[in-house]
Amino acid sequence: MNWARPLVRCSSGQNAPPDGRRSALLRVRQNRRVPVHQITDPDDDRIADYRALTDVELRTRWEPPHGLFIAEGELVLRRALRAGYPARSYLVDAKRVDQLADLDTGDAPVYAATQDVLQRATGFHVHRGVLASFHRRPLPTAAEVLTAARRVVLLEDVNNHTNLGAVFRGAAALGIDAVLLSPSCADPLYRRSVRVSMGEVFAMPYAKLDRWPEGLDQVREAGFTVLAMTPAPDAVPIQRLTPAQRERAALLLGAEGPGLTAAAQAASDVRVVLPMRRGVDSLNVAAAAAVAFWELGRDDPPFGGE
Repeated sequence: MNWARPLVRCSSGQNAPPDGRRSALLRVRQNRRVPVHQITDPDDDRIADYRALTDVELRTRWEPPHGLFIAEGELVLRRALRAGYPARSYLVDAKRVDQLADLDTGDAPVYAATQDVLQRATGFHVHRGVLASFHRRPLPTAAEVLTAARRVVLLEDVNNHTNLGAVFRGAAALGIDAVLLSPSCADPLYRRSVRVSMGEVFAMPYAKLDRWPEGLDQVREAGFTVLAMTPAPDAVPIQRLTPAQRERAALLLGAEGPGLTAAAQAASDVRVVLPMRRGVDSLNVAAAAAVAFWELGRDDPPFGGE
């Protein structure tokens, strides 16, 4: 069996895989404008986008400069496509090729490989079986994001990708319209952030504030009240904010552990706290964000759907 040839040759009966996979691959072929290519070498340059996905430092140096990001899992890649991100390529477990049968992959090549090859190329067991590389899009400016928003979240130095993805997911679910990031925040399009957010990073407008904390003045000038989250004992319990303070709220959150810097707190309008019980002094930043998002939007009219 010569796996180096495109799998679509199965239609001729040559180089066909076992019967169980033949029908699936034929169904896929009928839905594609490009062939499905089998990858047997983890160092194949055609899948360079997917190399060493667990090496955060390497990926940080590779992905933004090359204008790409990686989506993991079928649900996430479908949400990226629905949000309008153009695919560069797809890399799938050869046993799961038929999962993409209904997608119009356009000019993006589709590569298939065994789990062993996938693991050696990416550095981890790709248990979801589906990866895709996408082109990034230019970020909107902070001014553009603020103009279209009623309620936003501001993140200072949140550099844990899991926490960042969870904040984005909570923001999308609980009535936040946009996210603004300090210069040192992690990349929302890093694979782990995308995965933890369940692809909600694609639905949530976000931008960077290049000057920090001076950029908070821009938020205030756009008509927002900057609410700094802190466990300080003299902070205002969030449920006691006035209607005016809630009307156009910009919730400011810091990294887990150090929290907000003194400079960021000084640049805010109101310091707010989630009242705690049993001596607990704080929550994980993503959990605290979700509670605060719900509180700020508790009087919003019901809404639903994606």
